[in-house]
Amino acid sequence: MLRYLFQRALLALPTLFLISIVVFVGIRVLMPASVVDTIIGEYGRNDPEYRHIIEKQLGLDASIGKQYTSYMGHLLTGDLGRSLHSGRSVSSELRRRMPVSFELGLFGQVTAILWAIPLGLFAAVHQDKWPDYGLRSFAILVNSIPGFWVAVMIITFGSIWFHWAPPIRFTSLTQNPIQHLKIMATPALIIGLTPSGGLIRLVRTQMLEVLRQDYVRTAHAKGLSRNAVFYKHALRNALIPVVTVIGVGLPNIVAGTVIFEQIFVIPGMGRYLVDAINQLDYPVIQGLVLLFAVLLSFATILVDVSYTLLDPRIRFR
Repeated sequence: MLRYLFQRALLALPTLFLISIVVFVGIRVLMPASVVDTIIGEYGRNDPEYRHIIEKQLGLDASIGKQYTSYMGHLLTGDLGRSLHSGRSVSSELRRRMPVSFELGLFGQVTAILWAIPLGLFAAVHQDKWPDYGLRSFAILVNSIPGFWVAVMIITFGSIWFHWAPPIRFTSLTQNPIQHLKIMATPALIIGLTPSGGLIRLVRTQMLEVLRQDYVRTAHAKGLSRNAVFYKHALRNALIPVVTVIGVGLPNIVAGTVIFEQIFVIPGMGRYLVDAINQLDYPVIQGLVLLFAVLLSFATILVDVSYTLLDPRIRFR
């Protein structure tokens, strides 16, 4: 197992290296705008000397090759650089904001799982009956409705009908746990709503496929109870593709909290990324994209390892 994990980690390194090149060149060379133009403003653009001073201060006067070499040198030491606007360390900002986004994304994923797996199993047990038709329709509905629209509607009609609005001042878990949960609960439920639709349909489909297998019929013929066959034999095998979708989608859930952090004024990585894009803050954008790539690689390895827990026949060498 350890050898397999080491091999997968080594295979992920070239991918991360390529991503760093693509992101670096994309935002520093291919972008039509420049962070210097944002900083110096409209009046400073006609002053070449002032522009050169700003470029030298930010380290943007060197060639793109030298800039990338300098960036990678700092990256290998764990330094993601400093924001070109605030001057704050990107690493320190990510350490402060990362737990917030992880918590929000994790709550959203857990919400989706708690909805999807029981409802998908219930639909499979009642195949082609009214609960099955109703749940499939519900799954299509929640999968079609944009989550940000639901968030806006909840805030709008909550304020009109119930005089309720989400708190605009963020409170950490250590400061006030109850207030913190009140802040995180609504966006987490909405984040989990959209992926739960796809998971309901996937769980239903996989469960029906497993229930048609020969070993399930054999288990019934041997006299095992329906619950034993259903939960002990069929469910574990049916969940393997579901675990794959959940694991690979977890970084996307974290990255997908961007718009919800904006709507509910939550100081996470998503909001940090939006501000950085608006300001063309190169180090922040690069650091966040690399972090999301690392999360995706880690989630893929974690999903592979989880297969051995669901199916003892799977072994890694």
